[in-house]
Amino acid sequence: MDGSTNSLDDVSAGSSAEFPDRLSLMEVRLQAQEDEITLLKSSLADALRKLRLHDQQIPLLKQQLIAVNPGAARVLNQSFSIDGFSKPCRLSTSSLDGLHHPVNSHVSNSTENGEGSRAHSVPSLKAGTSDSSTQTDPWTPEPVRTPLAASKSLCLEDALPEGVSLMEEALNKLHQETQEEENNADEREKDRSWRSVVEEPIQPTSIRTLQQQQSKSSEESQGSAPQTPTSSSPAPPKEPSSSPHIGPLSPIMEGEKTLMRRNSEKLSKDTQDKTKQRMPKKAASSTNLLTRSPSLEGRAKDLLASTGTQGSRRGTQGQSIKMFIRGRPITMYVPSNIQNYDELKMDLPSEKLELDWVYGYRGRDCRGNLYMLPSGEAVYFLACVVVLYHVTKRTQRHYRKHTDCVRCLAIHPDKVLIASGQTAGVDKDGKPLQPFVHIWDSTTLVTLQQIGLGTFERGVGSVAFSNADAGAFLCVIDDSNEHMLSIWDWNRNTKVVEVKSTNEAVFAVEFNPADTNNIITCGKSHVYFWTLSAGTLTKKQGIFGKYKKPKFIMCFVFSLTGDVLTGDSEGNILTWGKSAADIKTLGKGAKETFQIMKQTRAHEGSVFTLCVLQGGALLSGGGKDRRIIRWSADLAPERECEIPEKYGAVRTIADVDGEELLVGTTRNAILRGTFSDGFVATVQGHVDEMWGLATHPFQNIFLTCGNDKQVCVWNAEEHSLSWCTTLEESGLCADFSPNGAVVSVGLSTGRWLVLDLQTREVVSDLIDGNEQLSVIRYSPDGSFVAVGSHDNFIYIYIVTEGGRRYTRFGKCTGHSSFITHLDWSKDGKYIMSNSGDYEILYWDVAGGCKLLRNRYESKDREWASYTCVLGFHVMGVWLEGSDGTDINALCRSHSERVVAVADDFCKVHLFQYPCPKPKAPSHRYEGHGSHVTNVRFTHCDSHLLSLGGKDTCILQWRIKRSGAADNKDHPNFSLPPSTSTSSSDPRNQREKELG
Repeated sequence: MDGSTNSLDDVSAGSSAEFPDRLSLMEVRLQAQEDEITLLKSSLADALRKLRLHDQQIPLLKQQLIAVNPGAARVLNQSFSIDGFSKPCRLSTSSLDGLHHPVNSHVSNSTENGEGSRAHSVPSLKAGTSDSSTQTDPWTPEPVRTPLAASKSLCLEDALPEGVSLMEEALNKLHQETQEEENNADEREKDRSWRSVVEEPIQPTSIRTLQQQQSKSSEESQGSAPQTPTSSSPAPPKEPSSSPHIGPLSPIMEGEKTLMRRNSEKLSKDTQDKTKQRMPKKAASSTNLLTRSPSLEGRAKDLLASTGTQGSRRGTQGQSIKMFIRGRPITMYVPSNIQNYDELKMDLPSEKLELDWVYGYRGRDCRGNLYMLPSGEAVYFLACVVVLYHVTKRTQRHYRKHTDCVRCLAIHPDKVLIASGQTAGVDKDGKPLQPFVHIWDSTTLVTLQQIGLGTFERGVGSVAFSNADAGAFLCVIDDSNEHMLSIWDWNRNTKVVEVKSTNEAVFAVEFNPADTNNIITCGKSHVYFWTLSAGTLTKKQGIFGKYKKPKFIMCFVFSLTGDVLTGDSEGNILTWGKSAADIKTLGKGAKETFQIMKQTRAHEGSVFTLCVLQGGALLSGGGKDRRIIRWSADLAPERECEIPEKYGAVRTIADVDGEELLVGTTRNAILRGTFSDGFVATVQGHVDEMWGLATHPFQNIFLTCGNDKQVCVWNAEEHSLSWCTTLEESGLCADFSPNGAVVSVGLSTGRWLVLDLQTREVVSDLIDGNEQLSVIRYSPDGSFVAVGSHDNFIYIYIVTEGGRRYTRFGKCTGHSSFITHLDWSKDGKYIMSNSGDYEILYWDVAGGCKLLRNRYESKDREWASYTCVLGFHVMGVWLEGSDGTDINALCRSHSERVVAVADDFCKVHLFQYPCPKPKAPSHRYEGHGSHVTNVRFTHCDSHLLSLGGKDTCILQWRIKRSGAADNKDHPNFSLPPSTSTSSSDPRNQREKELG
């Protein structure tokens, strides 16, 4: 039995070991099949190429003849015949235009829209006849082919004057090159490794027959102009040949890779008709393969140069650049208007960002973080920013010297200085950033002191200024396991004493207002009374005695009489006092203790906050019951009110003027009001991670959505929340329709909703797949909408009735991982998309949601928006060694000047656009305390919006333009105007000092 078991284990182990080998073998076979398909296509393309170049030599030779002997023009106008067919000479149309320019080709659509086509001028052939068709049209990048038509009695050699060696050399070169290629092909045919894919070469009779048929059709449309190339980008000239025969094997270069090309079609008299039907489709795709061949282009340029033709091709044609993410190569093709990629210079953009507004408040997990200043400003924090919000003027100022999330605040007794402590973080390399406390001036926003760098662990949980000595000392409790308590002489930046506090969580710390040597801390299952004596801190545990010990002491304050009042998780307010030592119980030598003097039932659920008013009255805020109660000095209830459920529980209370209050809530809102008039929200925000962000096409409003299932529409000009609705599922992506009437929101279950901005109602409810949707984008004219899903598909819908009716049009299938980003072309016919495996694909939506196999064709296409993180134009935003998740989102400005980037290290970057070279410089901005999930420009590029992940923060940045950036010309690939980052303006100097 044991032997059989061991044998089964061996078999299982062997199978497991063989699985990777089998998988690798299958991948090799798949790659081999793809290579064979490429070779088969290239063989057919070779045949067509030689036909075109064979016809192309006629006008070239005629140009040379006329240049040397003008009298030859009269002779060349006479008719002659080839292969027994006699026709008048026409040089303006191609005999095989129908083959190379199929009517339904999706590539020709982009060319009709004027994308990337160029023309090289060639001297026209002046003939001694009034027929305009004898003149040569301008030579487009796709060489124009001319059907041969003449009489038997005359050949080109007969028209040559004596002693013209230039033409003889050109003809000899053509024949020699063709002969060498045929000889090499015969030798390669002996290679037996390609036996399975080698078939008979295309017969010349078949080509001639096909040429004759197409020549007849082209004769019927003599007056028509040559059609545009099949590729959206110009194709290089092809290798010339004077023979219609095609060798069975010839090399083609693509970048640095050499592919071996073989004939794949077996043409006979019985199958000629069938082949003619296939030829137009194969020609379009096969010629695209040749347009990427720099080696063929070089040979063609050499030949044209040898025959004296004017005009040369751009050296960057067919050039591609590769970048690697996690070892995977990503090929990006250089656009045609790049003269020399290596000489491109990436400069800092002229535009800069300035923090304009912070949306939100951190009340869900922080306490004691809302205070009023005599200046009329409320102080609170969110992410890495401390906000000073003027309640009546509705303006904001920002303290931004922290490098990670702010966790606590304390106000100095002079009501001007503020201490703020932050948590520890990590930099982009994963190295820890040490926490510290900053003491700064709330009037000038100047940092006065940095406390505890290298001393605190994990973060700073609580801070407090002393009161009795005019705030000379600062008490700090960190977030280490022992919750170290330290006292600092902050003016000298020296630590007075440090001691272990407790292993349990600590929620608050305060100095006794009357005695700096007495400190109180509270938290989980404890309230400690500390005494500083001779440089040593000693603590005493509060005694609960006959009262039930609560699980948490949530908060405490000092009454005007000096008593300590605590609020706990049982909903009680406890009054603490000193009592004489109980010698009978504790024995001789017992010391005084702190015991509960009174217990007052206050709230159902926890008491989250206590606030003492100027007259001695007390305010308490409840958690579960959401009530705010005003108590007299002897703890008799006087008034109460309840805040709306949608704002959550009461987190903290700040006294404005004795009557008006500010209330921070657990759902990240700040309410303003009175007991008489009630409370309204003056600051609101999300309460969970956000991903969806969309800006209105012509108004200063934007939409956000996230894991808290809220969809919020904000007014960027008024800095306010216009309206908010709650969904059944998390919203992960959104986009406004171009008419601005509706907005679509993609959810986490495959559903997506269309909301009317005026009525706020759902006008359409659709579902695609059962996985989360990651991106949704309307086409520029609003006739289509594309929905990218984690099921690897892009769903296309036709949009009618002003965005209120949606009909499935098709589905883009081809990605091997989930869709991350997508953009529409300016003509609304194509889509560029990125996926989770770092793939860039292009789609012909108008042609039936077809995948464009040849990405080279899309290199010159213009995009209505640019949010894809992978692409040639934004390649420079990636840092060296990036793992593919370092950049969460990017967005190009509507002016196409700059591109904003949201990275995974809490930073927002501003790059020059386009940004196609590695290590491009950028302006970097801090403020978020978590990964930045999304960025978008407003419709007029006046502001940039950025979303934080776990910090639930929305930052609105004002875009500052300077100098040359004010002109309306968009940047191009040439050297952009340089800007200076230094300025004599004192305001700029102050910005530099304040960071």
